[in-house]
Amino acid sequence: MQAGLRRGLPSRDGLTAWLLVAPAVLCITVLFIVPIGYVLLLSVTDPTVSLDHYRRFFTVPLYANVMVNTFRTSLIVTLACLALGYPLAYVMARRNDAVAVVFLVAVGLSFWTGFVVRTYAWLIILGNKGPLAATYALAGWGKPPQLLFTSFSSTLGMTHVLLPYMVLALYGVMRKIDPSYMRAAEGLGARPFGAFRLVFLPLSLPGIVNGCVLVFTMCLGFYITPILLGTPKDMMISQLISQQIEDLLAWGFASAIAVVLLACTLVLLAVYNRFAGLDRLWG
Repeated sequence: MQAGLRRGLPSRDGLTAWLLVAPAVLCITVLFIVPIGYVLLLSVTDPTVSLDHYRRFFTVPLYANVMVNTFRTSLIVTLACLALGYPLAYVMARRNDAVAVVFLVAVGLSFWTGFVVRTYAWLIILGNKGPLAATYALAGWGKPPQLLFTSFSSTLGMTHVLLPYMVLALYGVMRKIDPSYMRAAEGLGARPFGAFRLVFLPLSLPGIVNGCVLVFTMCLGFYITPILLGTPKDMMISQLISQQIEDLLAWGFASAIAVVLLACTLVLLAVYNRFAGLDRLWG
């Protein structure tokens, strides 16, 4: 009977494992599960129990346009980061000299500068008294074009903030590609561009997918940069949530929008996990 009681009690190793895991479980529960659960509850109970907030979001054209603009802007920023980040990551991965070190340090330093600071820097650069306006005046080209508070400035700012994430995702995969593959292709008669197109580019596709998923997912919830550099007609979904809370005090509707945004993000990550695996997100 005593042996049966011992089998029913947790072993010392099992108890130790639970004690080690308990702080992490408590942290995740308090900081993530409870707030998300409260937002989900608020979206269907404020002011009454119903799904009216979700019905309103998907039936009013204004909110559908905000969702479409959010995905369109995220796609544009993702493609811009890929176009700018791929050559930079390629140079960093293929070279072993001071140039690669300088580029790597420059990318790393961007993480030590807050994206709010970088956003305010674009306010100065693109402003009426910034260096671009001064260049126009010195060159005698007349009045500079309106760059600040436009879709262009907002997209430029988000691309600047998210570019390092794309570069590091690409660099992590490119660095693992054996240089002998390129030399073997060239030895078999392939030209440099042909070797790149047929050998290096296919091998770097996991990095492209990783970087695009990472940048696109982060861009979906961007708030500070578009609100400081952009224009109200190009409102993103995070700005709509802020407007509903700060201006209209519509907590229930804002919670419903937040749940929709969270669901879109989770669907995107689920698709990626199905075909690639989240453990490969950083290469």
